[in-house]
Amino acid sequence: MRNAQIHRPANVDHYLGILCGTNLTPQHRSTAMALLIAELDKLSDDAEHLGFAESKVASSRDQVTQAASIRDSFAAGTSEREHAERHLVHLENIHTAIDNFCHRLRNKIASRPS
Repeated sequence: MRNAQIHRPANVDHYLGILCGTNLTPQHRSTAMALLIAELDKLSDDAEHLGFAESKVASSRDQVTQAASIRDSFAAGTSEREHAERHLVHLENIHTAIDNFCHRLRNKIASRPS
């Protein structure tokens, strides 16, 4: 069972890498997001994964901040800004999914009997 636990964080990283790409079709992005959420749900039974999840939230927050800064560097109405805006929205969606997972995991851990 320990081997499966090691692969799960690697799977999360794999799907995050795919989702951070800019050349995904909406269908591929939706599929990758669903697979990411499924992998995160597999981690929810193990309290030791909270630190991993929290580090992913912090990293995704930094990516969102950086993407917003890049978007803001382009003039309004340009194709570059529109592309950067779409990428920012994708990163915000990823961040929201990971952050929601962290909240669920924290609540699950807090509700366990001591």
